[in-house]
Amino acid sequence: MSKTEIRKKAVMSWSSGKDSTFALHTARQAGELDVVALLSTFNEDADRVAIHGTRRTIARAQAMSLGLPLIEVDLPFPCSNEQYEERIGRATLKLAAQGVEDWIFGDLFLEDVRAYRIKQLEPHDLTPHFPIWGRDTTELARDMITAGLVAHVVSLDPSRAPRELCGATYDADFLAALPDNVDPCGENGEFHTIVSAGPGFSKSLTVQRGETVERGGFMYTDFDLPEAVS
Repeated sequence: MSKTEIRKKAVMSWSSGKDSTFALHTARQAGELDVVALLSTFNEDADRVAIHGTRRTIARAQAMSLGLPLIEVDLPFPCSNEQYEERIGRATLKLAAQGVEDWIFGDLFLEDVRAYRIKQLEPHDLTPHFPIWGRDTTELARDMITAGLVAHVVSLDPSRAPRELCGATYDADFLAALPDNVDPCGENGEFHTIVSAGPGFSKSLTVQRGETVERGGFMYTDFDLPEAVS
């Protein structure tokens, strides 16, 4: 890319976890896109990131450390596909009006998820990007840890992984404790993480581990900040 070439504006789909963090890092390193914001969906009743269950305050603190604004899309719970698409659609229209042409995702190898993303963006002429797509997940997990990414397991499927690993730090010991049939990046939904430090963070977040509970067949460990970011 020449110095005079203008990079296209992009938004990063932000789950608060390790995959979106490393996908953002990879996209920034490539230098082809100008990442101007993060976008997260929240359970509006629980005030937490959808799926991961990360507190909104932590997601905001992550965005602040990464030097990016956080676009917050609130979703009802339960949320139908129609409701999800309507609310994401509204956010997409606003982004397009602000000159955002590209959308970055941290997906790894689930073809149906990728196809859904592409279909969702097509009507708005937005281009999806998958910076870590197809990476060998054993190698990718090691690369994340080597790069200084610090993450904690916030949710876990106890039918796939040992329940006592919920709340654990995502490190070499955690990877060694996973059964052979569990993806080391949890791409099949075996577990989810939140990130407190890593490439792109201006400072580490001091997160405090709270209670671990079982709900709806899944394990959840709560993490909070000593001083919430409003």
